[in-house]
Amino acid sequence: MSLAILLGAFLLFLVLGVPVGAAMIVSGMLSLLSGGMPVNIAAERILSGLNSYTLLAVPFFIFAAVIMNRGGLTDRLLGVARCFVGHFRGGTAQVDVLASIFFAGMSGSATADAASQGRILIPHMVKEGYDPKFAAGVNSASATIGAIIPPSITMVIFGSVTGLSVGELFLAGIVPGFAVGFAMMGVVWFLAVRRGYPRSEYMPWKSRIKPIIGALPALFAPVLILGCIFTGATTPTEAGVIACAYALFLGFFVYREIGIKDMWPILAETVEATAVPVYIIAAGSVFGFALTTSGFGFMVQDALRGLTADPITFLFLVAAIFLVVGLFVEGTAAMLIFVPIFMPLVNAFGVDQMQFAIVVIITLLIGTITPPVGIQLFIAADIAKLSVFEVDIWPFVFIMLVIVALIIFFPAIVTLLPALL
Repeated sequence: MSLAILLGAFLLFLVLGVPVGAAMIVSGMLSLLSGGMPVNIAAERILSGLNSYTLLAVPFFIFAAVIMNRGGLTDRLLGVARCFVGHFRGGTAQVDVLASIFFAGMSGSATADAASQGRILIPHMVKEGYDPKFAAGVNSASATIGAIIPPSITMVIFGSVTGLSVGELFLAGIVPGFAVGFAMMGVVWFLAVRRGYPRSEYMPWKSRIKPIIGALPALFAPVLILGCIFTGATTPTEAGVIACAYALFLGFFVYREIGIKDMWPILAETVEATAVPVYIIAAGSVFGFALTTSGFGFMVQDALRGLTADPITFLFLVAAIFLVVGLFVEGTAAMLIFVPIFMPLVNAFGVDQMQFAIVVIITLLIGTITPPVGIQLFIAADIAKLSVFEVDIWPFVFIMLVIVALIIFFPAIVTLLPALL
């Protein structure tokens, strides 16, 4: 009965347009009350869900991303990307993807990537003659790279939910992240050739020296952040603090594009951006507890055991479930609700935990660029002044699904680096 109330109320609230976080909290409380449990358990679950040292990395990396956007680092990374791929067919779109790879190594935020680069590159692509639908598609799709290549806020949350090492998750995401990025560049080139999209003039090497040298301090940021984590010098949370300090140093003293007067807007933007995932995490703790007490997890586990005993088939079923869920539920919420249900099955099916994690993360990221609730899709569509259903996103969705399939068939794509280091 409590399970029917929980899922029925949650779906009803979503249909009525209630925010996901509020829908999870209220439906969770209704379920707990129907089961005779005191309502104050909801408050206890909210506090325990947020009482995590690992989660402290989230506001720090968001703060670093905001500083980088306002402090001139993003512009310089775009300049470096133009030096290397601007002369290819579909050059500005290629710049968008390559700059996302650069930006991923600093901020870990797909949303920040989509917003910062989209405001610059989408209007520029449209002005050059690109179809606005394609411009919005490549921007929203490439932003997902920021949540795969470390440091990744999504991986920090995943590690907090599952107890897996965030450092190992970061290592596991490196090869898949670059694979997604380079595959997207291939898609851009193919579509640009077919559609006749323009390219910039070839830039002589001597003309590339100045923008590359100017961007070297920004390009050093991923080396500093990831080096601190992978050498064991700091935890991911402490590396987030270092990222903030380094970004402030560059913004104030190297590029000199921010001053004391800019700190209040930066802090305000950081608080606003942090509030969303933290609220979802708190709400997910209540909903997840209600889901556990209702026995839903055991039902799903028994159903999957009855369907297959093959680990590859299990992973494909997991990917299919998260793909469908991600279409309708915000990615962090979906992770908090469903990952704890599937984790006990991972070892039972003989699946590597890192392989499972990356399959789930990339699959949920697909949900962030597909209608009707994809947040990166909304950001890019708004900049391009399009409906989310008009954006040309499906070629990029297809190539991400191909990468997911490759990870399922060849787990070494994910497990090699964690095993070596």
